[in-house]
Amino acid sequence: MFYLIYNLLSIVLLFPVMVYHLYRSVSRGRAPAFAQRFGLVSGKERAAICNRPVIWLHAVSVGESIAARPLLKALRKRYPDHAIAVSNTTETGRGIASAFPEKDLCIYFPFDFLPAVRLSLDTIKPCLIIIMETEIWPNFTREASLRNIPVILANGRISDRSFKRYLQFSWFFGPALRCFSKLCMQTDIDRERIIAIGAPLDRAVVAGNLKYDIPFGWVTDDEKNALRKRYAIPDNLTVICAGSTHPGEEEYVLKAYRGLLTCTSSKLLLVLAPRHPERGDNVAGLLEREGLPYRRYSTIHGRDTELFCAGDVLLVDVVGELMGVYASSDVVFVGGSLVPTGGHNLLEPASLGVASVFGPYTTNFREITALVLQYGAGIRIDNPDELSETFQALISSTELRKVLGQNGLKMMRDQGGSTERHMNIIDSYLKGSTDRVGSAQENEKDMHAAIKPSGCQ
Repeated sequence: MFYLIYNLLSIVLLFPVMVYHLYRSVSRGRAPAFAQRFGLVSGKERAAICNRPVIWLHAVSVGESIAARPLLKALRKRYPDHAIAVSNTTETGRGIASAFPEKDLCIYFPFDFLPAVRLSLDTIKPCLIIIMETEIWPNFTREASLRNIPVILANGRISDRSFKRYLQFSWFFGPALRCFSKLCMQTDIDRERIIAIGAPLDRAVVAGNLKYDIPFGWVTDDEKNALRKRYAIPDNLTVICAGSTHPGEEEYVLKAYRGLLTCTSSKLLLVLAPRHPERGDNVAGLLEREGLPYRRYSTIHGRDTELFCAGDVLLVDVVGELMGVYASSDVVFVGGSLVPTGGHNLLEPASLGVASVFGPYTTNFREITALVLQYGAGIRIDNPDELSETFQALISSTELRKVLGQNGLKMMRDQGGSTERHMNIIDSYLKGSTDRVGSAQENEKDMHAAIKPSGCQ
């Protein structure tokens, strides 16, 4: 009965969803890619995965794509004969994932509209599906289970803010959760929460956070110099980077930067990297109103580009450069934390040994924030007025920046191992996957008549 009602609603809501995606894509200057969202993949794209067992990994956006990278590398190394298809929901996520060398195919995730889901699964023919973090789509998970395709939730987490909403709609999420073969959660709290929402007790396990398994290490002087040349930043400037910023935060950062320019003898440069690069025009307008000289990264070309001067601003208006600008910086402010957005990934600067500053709003990364504070790998400020003072303390003390960087690298080293725990679970489902794929292809006509797995309603 649940799925009957859900599918009737999906038909009713399909048109509004399409209008929303069309508006979102056009407003951001990107094609809506409706074909793939309805399960259509071109023959040229399908050729990359033909005649091989396929592992399908779904990462909704940028953060999930980056978190999936250690898992993708491990899958490619351990299963070289398998094809890897990566799907995303957002355009920015697709921009990041399409550059991953481990993937064979990169597509948009289908709408959870039954014909689109069925066509996608018929086309990709995965032997295993891995869904990053907490993407729960009833039709997709149920249809995969009906085809006896294992579905694993990887790096699962449920934020404080989301938990109440999930509980209120447990009648909706419960049936879909029971279609997962295994739910690999980041912490004990995440496991307890997903069980409370409706996941089977015996399928929810704690596997740690994949984000701790991103590569980490000091950025060497040669690496930093090479990056600064790419960004037209002179070696003698002290660089402050404000990354993943949201509306309202740039004003705070610029106020702090102006204060530093008037009260410090250091030669400073600010790098602004909004969370959504399509906000570039809005942020550029703000810089013009503030009277600060700036250039967009998209206008910087080659070695002949004029170098920035002290007091300038580099505006990063493209996808995929965040880790590069972090690595070229001396101090990083991690955005989404001075406004009630929930914060962003503090592990990214920590993995590079770069000192970081962040605000009080980090509910989406509560475990990571607690560890960063426990290890002394970053500085939390309580309000925007503390930003300038904290920047000043870090700029004037090379030793303080070094200590924070060392602590961040120690944290990364101590907290690793989640990839291997995930892979041990994945291995148990991929054994004999080639045989399963061959059998599935022979019996493709009978797929929809497959016996429903126990517990999936």
